[in-house]
Amino acid sequence: MLLAVATVLVLALALGLLLGRPGTRSRAGTGATTAAADAPAPASAGFDGALLPGGLRAPGFTLTDQRGRRVSLRQYRGRVAILTFLSPACRPSCPLVAQQIRGALDELGAHPVPVLIVGADPAAGTSAAVRRFLAEAALTGRVEYLSGTLAELRAVWRAYGVIPAELGDAGSPHPASVLLIDRGGFERDLFEVEQLTPEGLAHDVRRVEGAG
Repeated sequence: MLLAVATVLVLALALGLLLGRPGTRSRAGTGATTAAADAPAPASAGFDGALLPGGLRAPGFTLTDQRGRRVSLRQYRGRVAILTFLSPACRPSCPLVAQQIRGALDELGAHPVPVLIVGADPAAGTSAAVRRFLAEAALTGRVEYLSGTLAELRAVWRAYGVIPAELGDAGSPHPASVLLIDRGGFERDLFEVEQLTPEGLAHDVRRVEGAG
């Protein structure tokens, strides 16, 4: 009888210790764990994308758009801008990202924002391929598709941590993503492919505009 009572007490104590531990969950794409129920609210509270730390100046660049004009990031200072890195050959992520951006522009209606698409594959980004890519996403005349020499593009890819060969693979550590840049030229909000929706992107554009 005493042995049975002791066994029950030991089991009860072990169960209490187990239930008293803070909950954890796996962070997507890694083996790391984070606190669950007791964790503080994330910095992105109120945003659909990931709100970035303050003070991250978006690296400047000047490239050539699909009409042959030189376009600089700096010329959009004073406006919220969408920046992404895509290629006509990057699949399946790039067409999906382009369609989601088009949906966000539709959501914004009469108050669209500049969209800058930096080419991620010069060989695939021929004039004909770019025109077809934009037409398929209903983005013709609504975005700037930027290209340049390989040296120019590599400098921009490096500045933004882009790995062009991995953009089409949503399971890679560096899939295609969408960045919001605020009026002051700072990186404010980031959407990975799995987070991106037209409604969410339009919502965060309005939030960033309101914060400016």
